[in-house]
Amino acid sequence: MTDTAVADPARGDGRAPASGRPLPLVTDENRFFWTSGADGVLRIQGCDSCDALIHPPQPVCRYCRSHELSPREVSGQATLVGFTVNHRFGLPGLEPPFVVAQVALVEDPRVRLTTNVVDCEFDALTLGTTVEVTFLHDDDVWLPLFTPTAGHPEPVELPADEIEPERISEYVRPMATTTKFEDRVALTGIGTSDIGRRLMRSPMDLTIEACERAVADAGLTMADIDGIASYPGAGEVGGFGEGGVTSVEAALGLRPTWHNGGIETFGPSGSVIAAMLAVAGGLARHVLCYRTLWESTHAELVKSGRLRQGMPGRTTKWQFPFGSTSAAHTLAQNAQRHFHRYGTTRETLGWIALNQRANAELNPTAIYRDPLTMDDYLGARQITTPFGLYDCDVPCDGAVAVIVSAVETVGDLAATPVFVEAVGTQIVERIEWDQSTLTHEPQVLGPAAHMWSRTSLRPDDVDVAELYDGFTFNCLSWIEALGFCGIGEAGDFLDGGHNIARDGVLPLNTHGGQLSHGRTHGMGLIHEAITQLRGAGGARQIPDARVAVVSSGGLSPGGALLLRSEP
Repeated sequence: MTDTAVADPARGDGRAPASGRPLPLVTDENRFFWTSGADGVLRIQGCDSCDALIHPPQPVCRYCRSHELSPREVSGQATLVGFTVNHRFGLPGLEPPFVVAQVALVEDPRVRLTTNVVDCEFDALTLGTTVEVTFLHDDDVWLPLFTPTAGHPEPVELPADEIEPERISEYVRPMATTTKFEDRVALTGIGTSDIGRRLMRSPMDLTIEACERAVADAGLTMADIDGIASYPGAGEVGGFGEGGVTSVEAALGLRPTWHNGGIETFGPSGSVIAAMLAVAGGLARHVLCYRTLWESTHAELVKSGRLRQGMPGRTTKWQFPFGSTSAAHTLAQNAQRHFHRYGTTRETLGWIALNQRANAELNPTAIYRDPLTMDDYLGARQITTPFGLYDCDVPCDGAVAVIVSAVETVGDLAATPVFVEAVGTQIVERIEWDQSTLTHEPQVLGPAAHMWSRTSLRPDDVDVAELYDGFTFNCLSWIEALGFCGIGEAGDFLDGGHNIARDGVLPLNTHGGQLSHGRTHGMGLIHEAITQLRGAGGARQIPDARVAVVSSGGLSPGGALLLRSEP
């Protein structure tokens, strides 16, 4: 059915008044989808060879590689496989609260649409609810929204992942060579700028401060640096970057024999793994890697009118028209499904937040150091269910730098080197956020299994874990993916917080993590792992820490590092 209440026949151009919400960029490839509501029939691209449905539209079928594809009418019936009630992220035309959801089409449950569920009571929604399409005519597009099926039939079983989490390791490729590039590199220097809220310093100023400190920590000079690597590289990324390789090279006057900058890498600290490959391949001997954020200052400048946001326009993101504008919206739905399938609770996530805060109390550079109780956690304002304020990391200003060096140089350097046992980088799950793993953060299970395939060490050998915690659920996903407990067993493993405490079986995010120390996008985790393996953690030091695991990202996709203190 089509919602025609907003149509404006007086315009005479077939358009409806624009609501103000982000609208999709309509192209020849996707026009059939965004305009299919004109006759009330949902259309999805289908493969004429193997009968699979493909979404988002592609020029080739991912299942049989056929190029014979065409739009196909579908029933508009689907199963609710994920939802979150958004309370925090408001948009023009989409005032909170509203439901962001993922639905699986009955014709091919591998296809999921990000959408809004409308005409429903939020508290009555449950996973497995059957829903049907309704269309919202907005300017020149028809947005497919969904509403619970009339008659409210009983919820149905959720469709399975294409690859169940327990089977991810079956898809890991064997090592391509009998030797490991990891053995040819070492991490020799670390540095941070000041880290805080609204420092009102330029991102380049922060970057240079961290880089100079890392180079000095390694006992090097800028003249020794022959490689540079950054994330996310140059581009309009708001408060999430310093300008990329070009701006740093220009500021420091370097002449690198190798450089790399970009967002499509092994998580936000993926520049370090890229640098390892360059050093192991002989393109450089000392690579300076850096990650800079200035979100707090950026937000303040925008708020005060001193900095303009980018001009709004049509979006190519399939999630944005429905208000799914943050990783929080995707991960909140994954968390809901983990709760549904394994019996996890908000308290499970709370133990992660409380652990990070307890560690931050011992770290003078952490942004949030005040004690946090479970009552504080559960009573905090909601962001997007089940996430509350303390499930989310702390936007901040700061830069972190790491030096990757050729292993044969470490005897000549000043700092205690840290060595690399293994990395995990393989993509196993689907890349698109709403088409990927249902019960865990996407792009976590694959890199974790890949890392363990490159070493004889096992989870029991790990002395300290620095795991990505942009949200509490990121951290839970990495704990299970890396095998510190079984898939679905995080509820028991995390209960009470004892196992992840500094004196527990898996000391976790010993500097406070991104939840309390600040959102340094994974590089701060590498910095802390190196600090622990050097024995330089001060009051938060884990005794005799010799092996550390670090994870970065997920969704982006992710990467994992297994580090050791001895050659």
